[in-house]
Amino acid sequence: MGTANVTGSEAMFLNVAGLSRINKTQIQLGHSRYLVGSEINMNAFGFGQRVGKGGAFGISLVAFDLGDFDYTTEDVPEGSGATFSPSFFNMGVSYAHLFANKVSVGITFKFVNESISNARASAIALDAGVQYVTGEKDNFKFGISLRNIGTKMRFQGEGLSKPLPNPGPTFPYNNTYYERSSAYELPSQLNIGLSNDWLLGNISRLTLVLNFTSNAFSRDQVGGGLEFAMGQNFALRAGYKYEFDAAPGSTEATLDNGFSGGLSVSLPVKKGSSTRVALDYAYRSTEIFEGIHNIGLRLDL
Repeated sequence: MGTANVTGSEAMFLNVAGLSRINKTQIQLGHSRYLVGSEINMNAFGFGQRVGKGGAFGISLVAFDLGDFDYTTEDVPEGSGATFSPSFFNMGVSYAHLFANKVSVGITFKFVNESISNARASAIALDAGVQYVTGEKDNFKFGISLRNIGTKMRFQGEGLSKPLPNPGPTFPYNNTYYERSSAYELPSQLNIGLSNDWLLGNISRLTLVLNFTSNAFSRDQVGGGLEFAMGQNFALRAGYKYEFDAAPGSTEATLDNGFSGGLSVSLPVKKGSSTRVALDYAYRSTEIFEGIHNIGLRLDL
């Protein structure tokens, strides 16, 4: 939901324009238990560094842990006792720039890879975003991000080969034939978001966020959320996402529609220090399995 107001290294995963609003250096680690009960986990790393006047450079990495699978073949459909672990990750290099503290733009170049023991597919993708801040106290924000625009992916490798007999003039022999898999597009996505801050007293803040997501290969979504923050030390969040033309409870819809919530705690390493350590937690409800749990650790230098 935070297309308009996301900042720091986590902006590289939603709207890279927000990367430009880090103070100096930020390091972030994230772990997700995806669809609890499915044994799928995700790990993420983000690094952001301010460079020059208004610029910021970042590196991001996301990797899936899908566990071990039994290795089966046509000859041994029940499994031979061997296992393999699929690999699915993407790595990005980002740059964002802030103009006059009002408009920020950013771009990310990503390498995407999916592979098993004997086949792989890869692609190069581009993310881009913009954020605009206005209002008497810079309390109104608008953001647009475009994600996963890139080359097609196509699986290749020994897993798509098969030896077949080729009768010769003197004796038969085998030739290896390679099948050509179909190419497929990356799941491109357009996000448009708004946010507005209301200051409550000297340190407290209430923020409303609204977001629309247009997906290339799935239904469009709309959602909103609220964040209550007390200075830089504590924030509490709740949100709801709705998918168009998807009946409630339908397993054909995107899995994490509905309610989400989370909180953040950020504390200085010592009194008066600008270096802070933050812990983030979020939960997303899902129609099947037992939801999605996210935990993150952030260091601001």
